[in-house]
Amino acid sequence: MKGSNMNLTLGLQVIFDNASFQIKVKDKVGVVGVNGAGKTTLFKILLKERELDSGKINTNNLQIGYLPQEILFADENITVWDYMYEGRPIKKLEKNLQKIYEELKTAKEKDYSTLLKRMAKIQEQLEYYDCYKAEEILLNLIIDMQIPEELLTMRLKDLSGGQKSKIAFARLLFSKADILLLDEPTNHLDVTTKEYVTNYLKNYNGTVLIISHDIDFLNKIINKVLYINKITHKILIYEGDYTDYKKKNAEEKRIRELEIQKQEKEFKKLVDFVKKAKQASRTNHALKKMGQEREKRMVKMHDELKKRERIYKKVKIKMRPLKEASKVPLEVTNLTFGYPKKEFLYQNLSFAINKHERFLIVGENGIGKSTLLKLLMGILTPLEGDIHYGINTEVAYYAQELEDLDLKKTILENVAMPSYSTAELRTILGNFLFYDNDVFKKVEVLSPGEKARVALCKVLLQKANLLLLDEPTNHLDPETQMIIGENFKDYEGTIIVVSHNPNFVEQIGIDRMLILPYGKIMNYSPELLEYFYDLNTPYNEKN
Repeated sequence: MKGSNMNLTLGLQVIFDNASFQIKVKDKVGVVGVNGAGKTTLFKILLKERELDSGKINTNNLQIGYLPQEILFADENITVWDYMYEGRPIKKLEKNLQKIYEELKTAKEKDYSTLLKRMAKIQEQLEYYDCYKAEEILLNLIIDMQIPEELLTMRLKDLSGGQKSKIAFARLLFSKADILLLDEPTNHLDVTTKEYVTNYLKNYNGTVLIISHDIDFLNKIINKVLYINKITHKILIYEGDYTDYKKKNAEEKRIRELEIQKQEKEFKKLVDFVKKAKQASRTNHALKKMGQEREKRMVKMHDELKKRERIYKKVKIKMRPLKEASKVPLEVTNLTFGYPKKEFLYQNLSFAINKHERFLIVGENGIGKSTLLKLLMGILTPLEGDIHYGINTEVAYYAQELEDLDLKKTILENVAMPSYSTAELRTILGNFLFYDNDVFKKVEVLSPGEKARVALCKVLLQKANLLLLDEPTNHLDPETQMIIGENFKDYEGTIIVVSHNPNFVEQIGIDRMLILPYGKIMNYSPELLEYFYDLNTPYNEKN
């Protein structure tokens, strides 16, 4: 894979400026760069979903498989098995082959050669996709990824967010693509599946490009890093894993800073000299002439000055709820719920939330964590039981699917509220890493991580006294998680959160945990949380 002299501008934002790179077959590559640098855009170019302004990328017409951050299905009514099996175009090829057989029955002798060549090509493709062993291969993959058998006959629309990600990943691995593009692939994977996928990708007989904020995951797989520099709009390739890249990149930044300081010193000398020359007597022709020459050098040097990466100050924001909640802002009594024709997710579930509490909901994928938040929000209706909110309780909800955002509006328009001035909103947005003209971008052009930050900002701005957060850090890099986590740590209301991120959980200060589907409530224990996620085993089976 090779990119040559790539140039791309989106609106007023330069993404690539004469950027080039080269990756060898079987390379495992981590794609890194700050938010908005162009990581996902690079994937879209490789997938031919976006065109460069100039330059080119050559993939040698190899088959590309893609796992996006946001899992969307063209047809949500097909079964899980059919969706995964369609990862290889075997049925389509067999249908085309059958069509040729029918054509041969009535074809003229002069057309035989063409039809037989088409037939041979299709048969060659069917052999490549192991058509006779494909079902066995897929079944082994399903077993290795620990996908429950009962999921195979379910419709895609009935899966949880975590289950959708796992199924989409299984289909991708089954697809037998030459190049795999993975955008935040570990967001919903449990530890067992993650270990299997890690080993699978390490030994994959093709090229793998991974955008991931999971450093441990990257270090176990990659042998190269592709770094997109948002300042220079160039692409650099580093040999080694992510840790090697960070060391080399830090040293390059140190050297670059020294060069910038040297340039700035020389530039200041030129500025001072030109200023002095302009102030000199009209009769001092020699100094005037030298000043004119230096001014030309000054202008030229200004255009060539290296840019320093911008460092933004973080403003500490205190989000006080508009109303003080009662001592028990939420009480759930004997809650029973299940989807039609399926077992109950929970029966007679009861718990009460205390004012200012940080309450964590944990459980395996598909066990009903997101569903519980939707029940609390009134999006779903319980089969039995009561959900009672205390006096003055006001709720704000962060949905994992980010459906509360208006994609056609700008960032600023999405968070606009009558109680805030534009200046206040822009200051607060800065704390969610949206600076200057960023706030005028339409949400539809944002990456999933940027959309997540808009939605989280919107939740805090509502000044509710009870926040329901469903996997709020899924699309955020570690640095951004820390910054966003500080905002929620200082929040003066009550928080109920579904999260698989121990660092975020520690940061906001969890008091108690609800373990589903058992309804067991315990005081928060970091050891228990780590144990639960590492082993992916229900707590009561270990006691």
